[in-house]
Amino acid sequence: MSTDILFTKGARVWLKDPDSVWIGAVVTKNYSGAVLQVETEETLESREIAIKTDNDLPPLRNPDILIGENDLTSLSYLHEPAVLHNLRVRFEDRNQIYTYCGIVLVAINPYQQLHIYDNDTIFAYRGQNMGDLDPHIYAVSEEAFKLMERDGKDQSIIVSGESGAGKTVSAKYSMRYFATIGGSGDTETQVERRVLASSPIMEAIGNAKTTRNDNSSRFGKYIEIDFSKHYQIIGASMRTYLLEKSRVVFQASEERNYHVFYQMCAARELPEMEGLALSHQDNFIYTNQGENPDIDNVDDLAEFKKTHESFRLLGFSESDTEKIYRILAGILHLGNIKIKHAGRGDNETSVINDEDVPLQEMCRLLDVEADQMKRWLCHRKIVSMRESIVKPMTLQQAEQSRDALAKCIYSNLFDWIVFQINKALRVTGKIHKFIGVLDIYGFETFEINSFEQFCINYANEKLQQQFNCHVFKLEQEEYIKEGIEWKMIDFYDNQPCIDLIESKLGILDLLDEECRMPKGSDKSWVDKLYDKCKKYEHFSKPRLSQTAFLVKHFADQVEYECDGFLHKNRDTVMEEQINILKASKNDLLSDLFISEGPESLGVSGGGGAKVTPAKPGARPGGAGGGAARGGHKKTVGSQFRESLNLLMTNLNSTNPHYVRCIKPNDQKAAFVFESKRAVQQLRACGVLETVRISAAGYPSRWTYYDFFVRYRVLCTSKDVSRGDYRKTCENIVAKLIRDPDKYQFGKNKLFFRAGQVAYMEKLRSDKLKSCGIMIQKHVKGFLYRKRYETIKKSTGTIQRWVRGFLARRQVRSMRRNHAATIIQAAYRGHVQRTKFLELRAMTIRLQANMRAYRARKEYRRLLEEKSATIIQKRVRGWIARVKYARTVRSVVIAQNAVRRRIARKQLKKLKIEAKSVEKQKELNKGLENKIISLQQRLTEAMNENKSLKSTVEAGAALSEELGKAKKAEEEAKTKGERIKTLEEELRQVRGELQKEREEKVDLVTEKVRAEEEISTLKNEIQQTMEKHNADLAAAQTKAENSAKIDPVELERLEAEKQQIHSEYEQERIAYQKLLKEYNRLELQRDNLQDEVNVLRGAPNQDETLYDPKEDESAYGGSMSGRSSMVSTLERDRTLESITTEGNPTQDIGLLMKFQGALREEQRMRETMEKEKEALEKRIEDLEAAKENNNNEMYKPVDMFRLDEVTAENARLRESLESLRESIAQSAEGTENSAVREIMDQYSSLVEELDRKKEECLNLKTMVANSQKATQGSLGAVEGELDPEELFQAYESQKNVIQQLQSSLNEEREKCKEIESSMKAEVEKLSVANREAQQLLQTNMKRNPASQTEAIMQHELQRLTGENFDLLEKIENLNDQLKRLKKQLKIYMKKLEDGGGSLSDTEECVEQDSRSDNGETDASLVVITRREHESMGMLEYDKTQEEKVLRALILDLKPKVASQMLPGLPAYFLFMMIRHLDYMNDEKNVRTLIQGGIACIKKTIKKHKGQTDIELKTLWLSNTLRVLHCLKQYSGEEQFQLHSSPKQIEHCLRNFDLTAYRRVLSDIAVWIYQGITKLMEDELHPLLVAALLEHEGIGGLSGDKPRALRGRTGSTGNELENEYLDPKVALDRLLSSLTRFNQILQKHGLDPEIIAQIFRQIFYFVCANCLNNLLLRKDMCHWSRGMQIRYNIAQIEQWARDQKIEDTDTKVIDTLLPIIQATQLLQARKSEEDVSGICDMCDKLRVSQIIKILNVYTPADEFEERVSPAFVRKIRTKLQERAMEEAKNQAPLLMDAKFSFAVKFPFNPSKIHFDELDIPTLYTNLPNLVRKI
Repeated sequence: MSTDILFTKGARVWLKDPDSVWIGAVVTKNYSGAVLQVETEETLESREIAIKTDNDLPPLRNPDILIGENDLTSLSYLHEPAVLHNLRVRFEDRNQIYTYCGIVLVAINPYQQLHIYDNDTIFAYRGQNMGDLDPHIYAVSEEAFKLMERDGKDQSIIVSGESGAGKTVSAKYSMRYFATIGGSGDTETQVERRVLASSPIMEAIGNAKTTRNDNSSRFGKYIEIDFSKHYQIIGASMRTYLLEKSRVVFQASEERNYHVFYQMCAARELPEMEGLALSHQDNFIYTNQGENPDIDNVDDLAEFKKTHESFRLLGFSESDTEKIYRILAGILHLGNIKIKHAGRGDNETSVINDEDVPLQEMCRLLDVEADQMKRWLCHRKIVSMRESIVKPMTLQQAEQSRDALAKCIYSNLFDWIVFQINKALRVTGKIHKFIGVLDIYGFETFEINSFEQFCINYANEKLQQQFNCHVFKLEQEEYIKEGIEWKMIDFYDNQPCIDLIESKLGILDLLDEECRMPKGSDKSWVDKLYDKCKKYEHFSKPRLSQTAFLVKHFADQVEYECDGFLHKNRDTVMEEQINILKASKNDLLSDLFISEGPESLGVSGGGGAKVTPAKPGARPGGAGGGAARGGHKKTVGSQFRESLNLLMTNLNSTNPHYVRCIKPNDQKAAFVFESKRAVQQLRACGVLETVRISAAGYPSRWTYYDFFVRYRVLCTSKDVSRGDYRKTCENIVAKLIRDPDKYQFGKNKLFFRAGQVAYMEKLRSDKLKSCGIMIQKHVKGFLYRKRYETIKKSTGTIQRWVRGFLARRQVRSMRRNHAATIIQAAYRGHVQRTKFLELRAMTIRLQANMRAYRARKEYRRLLEEKSATIIQKRVRGWIARVKYARTVRSVVIAQNAVRRRIARKQLKKLKIEAKSVEKQKELNKGLENKIISLQQRLTEAMNENKSLKSTVEAGAALSEELGKAKKAEEEAKTKGERIKTLEEELRQVRGELQKEREEKVDLVTEKVRAEEEISTLKNEIQQTMEKHNADLAAAQTKAENSAKIDPVELERLEAEKQQIHSEYEQERIAYQKLLKEYNRLELQRDNLQDEVNVLRGAPNQDETLYDPKEDESAYGGSMSGRSSMVSTLERDRTLESITTEGNPTQDIGLLMKFQGALREEQRMRETMEKEKEALEKRIEDLEAAKENNNNEMYKPVDMFRLDEVTAENARLRESLESLRESIAQSAEGTENSAVREIMDQYSSLVEELDRKKEECLNLKTMVANSQKATQGSLGAVEGELDPEELFQAYESQKNVIQQLQSSLNEEREKCKEIESSMKAEVEKLSVANREAQQLLQTNMKRNPASQTEAIMQHELQRLTGENFDLLEKIENLNDQLKRLKKQLKIYMKKLEDGGGSLSDTEECVEQDSRSDNGETDASLVVITRREHESMGMLEYDKTQEEKVLRALILDLKPKVASQMLPGLPAYFLFMMIRHLDYMNDEKNVRTLIQGGIACIKKTIKKHKGQTDIELKTLWLSNTLRVLHCLKQYSGEEQFQLHSSPKQIEHCLRNFDLTAYRRVLSDIAVWIYQGITKLMEDELHPLLVAALLEHEGIGGLSGDKPRALRGRTGSTGNELENEYLDPKVALDRLLSSLTRFNQILQKHGLDPEIIAQIFRQIFYFVCANCLNNLLLRKDMCHWSRGMQIRYNIAQIEQWARDQKIEDTDTKVIDTLLPIIQATQLLQARKSEEDVSGICDMCDKLRVSQIIKILNVYTPADEFEERVSPAFVRKIRTKLQERAMEEAKNQAPLLMDAKFSFAVKFPFNPSKIHFDELDIPTLYTNLPNLVRKI
């Protein structure tokens, strides 16, 4: 492709810049040769670039659509500025720290905590191919693990980078990934913990703060994680390389020593640090040189606790840990020893005071002799051939010797700790494969480079060589696999540089030779380098220095200063100091220096750990006590070379994976990218070399289908070959690209040279732009034409309306003038008329007033004259009346005086006459006549009396006949009165019935009237309520205004309420998670136990249904109300007790027995109290009856009852007497409390009978006395009745009426029952009639053969129904007979227990029972329906309980169960429980429930049960039904609100089984979780293809070009999951959901539970889809968001069609996060839409919103990009939410393993137990149980 086409006006290029490295520019003029005119984008500066050859042209920029790609090699133009720009955009603008570069993962340190490393992210990457999701360290780890599983080859992950780039963190997360996915079981869990626990220890003793990194690893390490055949972690080992020992004694400014020293100083107050004499770190010379001992956001005390805990987890004893702390504290005190200068000149020496405290503390901690240590710190021994000389050292030499000793102690302690860690991680089994993680330093160059930098760069040269060879090998494999022609790619080979370092007479060889020279020095060594190495092109001598040399490495040329090379390479320590340490009483310290090799670390040379430290033989000079003095020890350089060669051998034997860590800036600022620093590291770590190798070949690779979909716009219809994408692509490419070297056609892919994709994107963009212009042209022309026509039409309309308006306005003016004239005339006439009328009215009013005044004046005058005349008349009459009254009074007084005088005279005369004799005689004569007449009458009476006495004696004989007649007459009269009373009662009843009918009519009328009144009252109440509400609202408003309630406080209270509710839900969820974990561990324990049994040769345990001990331990505790869930410690103890053989378990059921006995005792006490109350009431009734008998002894009714009572008492006495005799005979000579009790009861009954007998005799006597006639006078017989007798008669009549009323009521009830039964019968007949009619109507449409068959079938059904009715009657009679016989047997058994002997009767009963059993067995074969009066129980043989449970539970198949009533096994199980409760059999109740629970668990735990959704659904439904039955029939009122009276009668009577509800609930939760887990496992492979990749909307596919680069064999070779076509994935997903719903409904699961299950499933769907969307950049664009929303809508519609949506569970609402994510992809993203987007995405976390916006990439260049300013505004708007989420540590991804708290609402059953039959589908169950 010519440069004229590429470098045209508008083309974008890169220009070099000294500050930014590269800047963007735009070509302003077409390139024609020699000069290229450009303009920079930022400064708009115009430049002219001189071009001599095409190589001088600036690099082109990639299209915007390719910017931000996940893989750098997918860029069309592959060069340094493109790579740098892509990394900067991803890091700064999108906050993405990981980027692929072919097989290399580039990781940029964000200097900020990111929530992308949780377990949800781990499981999101599990099973995914590298490149499917966004780049991540977990993707590389998954690739390594997957290739190890598939290819069976060892893997390695090489993590490199300079200090502060994040190597240690990357390696740590990689190991965490392996520990998470490779762990299973308890033992493996311990190994995982130990692997992870080694990190805090190694960081403490090997990491330090530097100017570049707060946690810089100052050593290299290689960790091998070992896996078993099942790819589970079984062990690990570690190697270390080149520890920076100099840091122990020296730190630069702003740096620190190793972390462990500062941690110990911070923990000096803890008990572990007691006796170490530690103080603040500033008081120690070895820790205060950096002058900045603190690290931001790091707590040294907390880190020390982690380190100490890690020592414990890795098996370090308390003694070893204490010794480690003592040695480290001794090193600190060693540095504080003050060495003073003494002497001068040649006699210069050094001394240490005897009172030096640090020396004493150091010797005490290290358990060495202080005098010896003091001496040899200031002296040295020189050994010659004949003698040895002790020579004092100068101050400088003594300090160097002290520091060398400190470094040696720390280095040996470091190696020992590493060895102990390897020992703790040692493999116990056979290693199958391993994955190595290499965390090693990257290429380093400083202003002054010494021996450490030389070794580091040497190691990086070796690693880079291996990396280049591996990349080239992969490129070659890819080309060979696709079968394309390729040329040898030239890549950088750094073997010459490696030869310079490690070959004979190379740098290391000359260095070792100089170290062996007695007088060797750094200067002489450099001179030898100048002489011997000048032949190497990679070696050179600096111009201005004689003590340095230059080495040209692969990354850069580095200048090394030779000062210190020999000293560091020798690494010598005085032998005398080593001998002092060997003699230490501290065992650990002495072991560090006793011998060389593994023996020094505590193990023999032949065994021990798999790997030792990288310097196994490295000990300071003279340290080897067992070696000869003349032997030469290896130098540090030679040791490092050997360990490096061993490392390269291991890496070459594995499949490597590369992680390159980049440090973005030196200020440790979060998400700040400095191009200069980044490009240096990219060159050094080999990323640009990878890009160069890729660019030299065919970096752009497409599948034929993707290429056709993307670029089909560039071809014509004749270029398309239907069904052959390759042919079509060949036509397209051949037409677009003329040079055949720019592309190659492989077997499955299309390969392009660099830049070709950008060129085709340009052509595609131009094509789409021209098409858009064409469409816009036609659309705009159409729109303007339409606009012109509209304007023209509107103009005519406006003119017409204006003209009409003017005409109407003129007419309106003319009318207004004419009207004004008329109005004026009328108004003027009105004014004149008004004036005239007013004047006339005024005149009339004046005349009227004058006339009225005159009339009133004349009237007053006449009134005064009339009043004067009346007054005069009244006065004159009063004077005359007073005069007359005075005259009358005077006359009366005179008459009284005259009459008084005449009366006095007459009185005086009468007094004189009374005193005379003649008057007295006249009076006595009349009295004598009366006396005589009385005497005559007395004589006549006496004679008459004598005659009457004779008459009385004659009538005595007739007296008896009169009494008999009277008695007969009274009896006839009584019977007649009774008849009349009954007739009257009948009339009254009829009247009352009529009255009730009338009252019913009245009630109906009143009801109608009441309803009307109620409606009226409702209206009034409604009005009143509205008024009150208005008043209340006003009052509330007034109260709010007055009280000023703070809405913030209300929000806070509401938030607290929501928090409490959420905490409750979290507690419920946590409990159910614990339950799930407990069940998982229990299942795992069962599997392990099975494996142990198989290994031991144990017999098959499948025949055993359950283990009683296990059940009691698992569920016995629940009987006392305790939860079945226990703490982790208790669970571990339980598991240990289960696995230990012979350990007896406690009978926890004994507590239930005691509780049952206590409840039974309370129940008996309550029964006795009730019987006592009944007896007292009975006595009161008897006394009342006695009083009534005494009061009503004259009633005729009682006379007829006395004989019946007497006969009944006689029969009762005879029966009791016979019973007493038989019992007395059987109890002779025995002491039986039951017999005595029966005899006492008999005595009391006899006494009561005697008392009743006496009462009867008294009643008879009174009746007999009442029949005697009165022996008084005749007047007494004829006297009136006593009122008291009348009252008694009235009372007796009243009682009779009440009895008749009660009998009448009973007759009414019977009539109602008959009426209801008749109605039911009529209803049945009507139903049968309707069915017959339907049958006839159906038969009318059938052929004759079908009609005959249907009629015969209907007739058979009718006859079968009649047969069933007859069989019911027969069975009813048989059951009555059996029930009576059974009761008789029970009574006989009780008598026998009491000591009775009823052998004959018992034999008779047994014969009857045997015959009855035979009849019952015969009838069971025929009877298939339940009688109406059944007790609703199932009886079984207790010895065959195991067979019953097997037939009921274990042998039941879901296919068979689906044909029966849902929950039928649960009903049968509860019916058996009811029977045991009825029999008061506590032991069997407990064993039956526990056996049923064990069988259910065993059924679920089977291999098929673990994977069979239908089986789990069946037993979840039945478990819940048993739980509901325990509640419904518990007798508690809260569960009986919806129960029928018959169901209430079936409640449990003797046992309280409340404790088992929790057990059943836990089992139901366990099964529920198993169902959801199976559903999730089945749906998981479908989700991405069905919801994210499925394209349901045709023609909307707008996916951008995506890279197909990656490791060979990584893509499309999944281990377990086969490829799923997205076209059919959605249909398969909906089919699976439909099948799940059908299974759940088929087995009668409650709708609420089904809704909860699908709520959990929808959450799982949402979580996985959203997590995948967040991790897939290629999915985040508008068209894909539309497709995903359509796919989610299909799921929503399915839920609505299946009627799963519930207002309580809100099933569909769980899909809101993914729905809002798709809406966010489709939403307009302008600054005006910030608030709308924030409100719309209320279910998404802020981090998720920002993530989607950051990775949003338009699929086309015509689509708008999301600007960083818009993202910042969104972040600012959601700041409060972000702070809240940060406080709660909300992760980026949704928790896919989150489970909602399941709730089992109470669902009572409407089925009666007596209606249930055992179907024939149940194998063997009808033969094991019997209905009663």
